[in-house]
Amino acid sequence: MISFDTDGLMPHERFDHWCEVRAKGLFGVTIEVPRERRPEFYGRFSAREFGGAVVAEMQAASYHVRRSWSDIRRVPSDSLYIAQQVRGPGALHTGDDRIHAVTNGSLVISHSDLPFAGTPQRTDGFHFRAIKIPVGGNEWLAKGTQNLLAEPLAHNDWMTRLIGASFAAITAKRVEAPAETAIRHLAQLALLARGRVAPGSHESRSALRHGYLHEALRLMAQSLARPELSPGLIAGTLNISLRQLHLLFEPTGMSFARTLLSMRLAEARRQLEVMPLRSIKEIGKACGFDSIATFYRTFGRAYGMAPGDLRKSSLRR
Repeated sequence: MISFDTDGLMPHERFDHWCEVRAKGLFGVTIEVPRERRPEFYGRFSAREFGGAVVAEMQAASYHVRRSWSDIRRVPSDSLYIAQQVRGPGALHTGDDRIHAVTNGSLVISHSDLPFAGTPQRTDGFHFRAIKIPVGGNEWLAKGTQNLLAEPLAHNDWMTRLIGASFAAITAKRVEAPAETAIRHLAQLALLARGRVAPGSHESRSALRHGYLHEALRLMAQSLARPELSPGLIAGTLNISLRQLHLLFEPTGMSFARTLLSMRLAEARRQLEVMPLRSIKEIGKACGFDSIATFYRTFGRAYGMAPGDLRKSSLRR
């Protein structure tokens, strides 16, 4: 893993360092900031390897960015690039009259070695995550990414939801598959969304199941406080059958019910450790346990101690 920031630099050095050492030398882009705003510039970046891909995150002051053909020749990367603009809307220019609006949460898919320019809409900084998957002689990936210009996916489209859930699982380190498999499925979903691979192939069907599983897990995590949360509710939200939902969980080795209980217990443990002023009863209810007795029984079975004992031990650390 690598990480760096501008915090240790003098204010007048920060932009020049980020521009010349980081942006040009490492990212292969050219950036611009009005001279009067350069003393307030800041930037933080981290990257790690996962399943042969690079998972990166950046937060920085707002700037104009472009990747020209000369930038690409200087720092080629030949990768499928899947990025999310967590915060910081703007406009994405990909040549001729192609201009796309990028809003908070937008997912953008492209080949890394094609020109683009980005113009921020605001001046209060941005937050950005990306997964870069090397093509590296992979024939199907090379074919799928050929001339794949940067373009945001439609918000609220079902494919966007599946890609977003798979992307979030990787960036948050919550993947329910081997790393290489998760990256391959994400790449397949991205190319499927851009119409570059066949929807009925074995690879596409496997990737869709992977995406549906992580969207189901996302919905479950979002609704832990609801005691009535059931397979039927999740299946209905995903617009799939109950049988299809249960089949999604088979590769994990845990049923829907066991997965949900595990998620509730893990969240209860987290709250016990970080929320010392919240009562145990409130925490149990907030995690979907409709009976305090059930909460105590299942928690003790899972962790070998009562919720109150775990809280005491965490306070002594």
